Amino acid sequence: MRPRQIYLRAAWETAMLCGMLLVPCALTVLFARSVRASQADRAAPVVVQPGAPGQRSKALPPSTSAKLPSRSQADVECMRGMIMHHAQAVEMTALIESHTQNKNLHTLGARISSSQTDEIKFMKRWLAARGEATSMAMQGMSNMDKSGQSVALMPGMLTSEQMGALRNAKGADFDRLFLAGMIQHHDGALTMVKDLFDTAGAGQDADLFNFATDADNTQRAEIKIMQWMLEKKPSEEKR
Repeated sequence: MRPRQIYLRAAWETAMLCGMLLVPCALTVLFARSVRASQADRAAPVVVQPGAPGQRSKALPPSTSAKLPSRSQADVECMRGMIMHHAQAVEMTALIESHTQNKNLHTLGARISSSQTDEIKFMKRWLAARGEATSMAMQGMSNMDKSGQSVALMPGMLTSEQMGALRNAKGADFDRLFLAGMIQHHDGALTMVKDLFDTAGAGQDADLFNFATDADNTQRAEIKIMQWMLEKKPSEEKR
């Protein structure tokens, strides 16, 4: 091979080697830049505010913080009242264990107690997150205040006389009083939900709306179950 050809071949091989070395370096640089850009994106998230119909969305400053939706006084009063309302339902279900052997009633009571206990926790969190007191005067539970004067109960709640009769009943008598009382109690909750949604500006909070809607659906279904149980004959109950 001639000297010139040897020189050209060596130069070509050198160029190829440099190219092979430069490609990984270039890829490394590009990857590093991509990582830095991704980290920068995470460090400064973009907050976008949807525009009105027909208008574009706009980017808000990174310092923008989320705010809870506005609530009406009716929302707050409904949540406080429903906490007290649910508390009585849980108190009623607690009597089942020692007052009846009815397996169907035990199953129903466990379901009501579990769901309403969880809902009480939700309502308390909802109120606390908005800086609202989580309880109201509990004298309504007994239908009497400290001075012995009668006070208004939330819709459907059992009076002190009804609760006393339930505590004193056993077996089939307890079953009948419990089912009739809980149907009354559930009907009252449905009234509270209706009153909430009938109030202008109330029930607009998404969490509250979903809760009230779910509670309404659940209690309507449970009312049908309890009506069926109440109408059953003793012979059918043993099957």
